[in-house]
Amino acid sequence: MHDGTDTDHEPQSEPRKRVKGIYMVPNMITLAALFGGFYAIVMAMNGRFELATVAIFVSMVLDSLDGRVARMTNTQSAFGEQMDSLSDMVSFGAAPALVAYIWALSTLGRWGWIAAFVYCACAALRLARFNVNTGVVDKRYFQGLPSPAAAALVAGFIWLMTDLEYAATDVRWAIFAITLFAGLTMVTNVPFYSFKDLSLKKSVPFASIVLVALGIAVINIHPPTVVFALFVVYGLSGYAIYGWRRAKGRHTSVISMSTDEPEERGLHE
Repeated sequence: MHDGTDTDHEPQSEPRKRVKGIYMVPNMITLAALFGGFYAIVMAMNGRFELATVAIFVSMVLDSLDGRVARMTNTQSAFGEQMDSLSDMVSFGAAPALVAYIWALSTLGRWGWIAAFVYCACAALRLARFNVNTGVVDKRYFQGLPSPAAAALVAGFIWLMTDLEYAATDVRWAIFAITLFAGLTMVTNVPFYSFKDLSLKKSVPFASIVLVALGIAVINIHPPTVVFALFVVYGLSGYAIYGWRRAKGRHTSVISMSTDEPEERGLHE
């Protein structure tokens, strides 16, 4: 029997609406990295390949900062993650492929644009796989060559050849091979050390600071040569780790090759 008090229809306070918006600082850095990739394409179209390649390296530096700034300021967001992936696709996927194509690959006819497309497609596949498999990959390693390092291989070679005043047509098959190597290595299951277990908040021996100073001095000897050499070593390091793991009978990959939504949390731990 109803007692006259309707508790089901008592007025309830409306939940507070969440203010929607985006965080300025990390997303401004991401936009700056995106601009670097766009600027590289424009400079390549204008024949300024030294500026195009340097712009890609500047994008790499900015790309390494936006995530760290977001974590330091507690401004991580899903929007920022998506923005970062789209920026990476332009700066480290489309830009290196187009710069390489305009610089030398266009002289190879269909082989040139095929190499450029393979690189661009592999960058997209690598970024998509990274976003899907974030939860199950060993944080100490990347699954395949990271797209910024792949871009550095392509841009670094063009920067070096331009600085040494080599004609693009003389090294067109070399950039063809490097572009294919960088692209296909992005989608392999080869592990590349991520350096994510190095914390900037921990104290380090004094000798570490001396080594950093020496590294800066070595790079300044001839930046195009040293930078390209460093990324060549890194690009081959994954295969060295892969071979060492196989020789020791250990897992050679940090995750399965599946591109499905991962349900394998804890795999290969």
